[in-house]
Amino acid sequence: MAPHNLPPSEGTPALVDFSVDLTTQEVQRQAQVLAALGPDWDPMEVMRGEEAAYDLLYSGLDEEQQRLYDDLVAAGVLPPRGGGHAAA
Repeated sequence: MAPHNLPPSEGTPALVDFSVDLTTQEVQRQAQVLAALGPDWDPMEVMRGEEAAYDLLYSGLDEEQQRLYDDLVAAGVLPPRGGGHAAA
């Protein structure tokens, strides 16, 4: 089927350069995200809170849960924590 925008005698249309610079949109998006987080946002505190939550999540495991956790770490599904075992 011939392209509908060219007469059949002209063959394949030439490629047209199409580029979009998203730099200004990305800068605006980043500024809006930071404004939404507010001036009191502390990324290090957020990371410490996440680590504490993971420590709590994997604490107090019974023997079977600990075995499963260790298997998941060995398989690379979960990252190792502490000395290779879930927090006690």
